[in-house]
Amino acid sequence: MFKTITATYDNKTALSNVFDDLINDGLPREKIYLDEDVLQVKVIVPIATESGITEILRRHGPSKVV
Repeated sequence: MFKTITATYDNKTALSNVFDDLINDGLPREKIYLDEDVLQVKVIVPIATESGITEILRRHGPSKVV
């Protein structure tokens, strides 16, 4: 099963940095969706890897992770 995790950031720099970290961690680009208008990143991940991805998202100081 897969889960979508959404993180909201306060600036585009954090959004860009989290995208780079997810790619460098080996996550395929097609599983990462950026919305620069609302400063959100959505990641589709297997439930087994959810905690690792959430940790990467939290490193960049999101205002909200769902």
